[in-house]
Amino acid sequence: MYLPIIYHPDYVAPLPEGHRFPMVKFRQLYELLIADGVAQIEQFHKPVLPPTELIELVHTGDYVRAYCEGTLDSKAQRRIGLPWSPALANRTCVAVGGTILTAQLALSQGLACNTAGGTHHAFPSYGSGFCIFNDLAIASRVLQKLGLAQKILIVDLDVHQGDGTAFIFQDDDSVFTFSMHCEVNFPGTKQSSDLDVPLPEGMEDDAYLQTLAKYLPDLLSEVKPDIVFYDAGVDPHIGDRLGKLALTDTGIFRREMQVLSTCVSAGYPVACVIGGGYADDLSSLVWRHSLVHRAASEVYRQYKL
Repeated sequence: MYLPIIYHPDYVAPLPEGHRFPMVKFRQLYELLIADGVAQIEQFHKPVLPPTELIELVHTGDYVRAYCEGTLDSKAQRRIGLPWSPALANRTCVAVGGTILTAQLALSQGLACNTAGGTHHAFPSYGSGFCIFNDLAIASRVLQKLGLAQKILIVDLDVHQGDGTAFIFQDDDSVFTFSMHCEVNFPGTKQSSDLDVPLPEGMEDDAYLQTLAKYLPDLLSEVKPDIVFYDAGVDPHIGDRLGKLALTDTGIFRREMQVLSTCVSAGYPVACVIGGGYADDLSSLVWRHSLVHRAASEVYRQYKL
């Protein structure tokens, strides 16, 4: 058996030339995983568009309709930061379907990785920070609705606080939100996760990994989740233009191994999404995003999932 990896060609939608969101990284990540022998073609699973009613388990009907139909007002569009197009609306929904499928495969095989996802700044009635629909929240609700999971842990290691996810689950004991992020970074107004660990600017590998080790094993013991969603944002990297932390490539890989081995060795299935990453050097960025798949492949073999 091979590690399940989720990808769809529609993960890439056209953006205006020069736009700062690195949309092509999703296709390049897929191509790199194959070129480097990290994954075989047969390991990839293709998601389907989720029904609208599943998206509306988290988001308001008015917002979902306005976005999907292209009638969202210009102020709401600017808050998202991505210009609307039919292709982008389709891409948004397909990526949500990808995280749902990732979660289902993680439950059946112990570990699975999306090649997109981590749109944690999306709130029930609006999008923000390049995030339109909150895939982590929607997938969590879908698993609960289908009776596949009751207790869920979201481990968000993107450099930015998962404010939308924190808000969505703020009064819900069935989903525990853990966000470890740079304190002085977007969003300016933080929400309250179940556990927030704000980090100082410039934190390097060892201090970061020691901080993570201080919290994650105890969280697993306390929460005892049916599944862990892992947002493996690579924007804590020293070369990220939106990050403000100072992790190296080695530090990112050590982080992925630490999270995945800690969870899997304790018997908790993990669904991975790639989260944020905004380096100017696209090939270096894609490499960093591939580290979670490389680590997951090692852990998958090590524990013979």
